[in-house]
Amino acid sequence: MKHLSIMQHLNRPAHLYIGRRKTHSGFSLIVALILLAVVTLLGIGASQIVLLAERSTRFQRDYQIAFQAAEAALIDAEFDIRGPNTAASQRMSSFSPTEAIGFVDGCGNTAAARGLCNPVASGSNPIWYTVDFTDTSTTAKTAQFGEFTGRAASLSTGSTGIRPAILPRYIIEVIPDTTPGTSASGALRLLYRVTAMGFGPRTETQAVVQMIFRKE
Repeated sequence: MKHLSIMQHLNRPAHLYIGRRKTHSGFSLIVALILLAVVTLLGIGASQIVLLAERSTRFQRDYQIAFQAAEAALIDAEFDIRGPNTAASQRMSSFSPTEAIGFVDGCGNTAAARGLCNPVASGSNPIWYTVDFTDTSTTAKTAQFGEFTGRAASLSTGSTGIRPAILPRYIIEVIPDTTPGTSASGALRLLYRVTAMGFGPRTETQAVVQMIFRKE
């Protein structure tokens, strides 16, 4: 009987073995395709992470350029208020500690009044929110860095490399000083609110800073 079972095994049709080999080969191909798809998805995900990190780094760099330019504009505005100004600007008389001279509703856009703004009515949008800081025309309502101080060369950004798209700009609002004790003598004291905007390598990259300045 044992001899007979071996012979029966050897005499099985060959197509049965071929069918089993085909089944194993098909299963291996499916596994390989699945592994290939997983590796491809992992590669795509890794490339997306790298691109996002690069964009984030570039944005931070551009914003820092804009922020530093805006801070430089604040310092320039302080020179504008405190003096000395350029001889052609004739702005020194506008920054009296007790009298607002030359300030314009909606901000001045000509000669020595450029960027000098009266405060808006209570409940209205602040003037710095409505002024176009990207306007660089001769009728702009914002002062350009160095325009009234002659300090434009101090913000030299060179002719190559990464630099601000345009020079920073600022406005100066005159507001009453309501600090207790500042008007004990009866004279109204004034403060100057400076709002400056700096730009990155693209005009769309912007940083806004603000300060309150009291001229003694």
